[in-house]
Amino acid sequence: MKIISFALCVAQDEESDFELNKLYPIIEPLENDPEDYLRIVDESGEDYLYPAVYFQIVQLNQQARENLTKYFETALV
Repeated sequence: MKIISFALCVAQDEESDFELNKLYPIIEPLENDPEDYLRIVDESGEDYLYPAVYFQIVQLNQQARENLTKYFETALV
């Protein structure tokens, strides 16, 4: 599992396993993943496809990105 970016949850549905206004890691997509979906690690600790419209991809400086990647990779093991 490779973290490629981070996204802020800006919308959700009743069955979603994530929280509004929380930052989530985006995982590298699989070969057959639809382009309008993101592979997000949700509150369950598993990665699932969610509509990209539920998230705003955030731009982080290199240090913040490295720190968050390290945190999530450690937390997800």
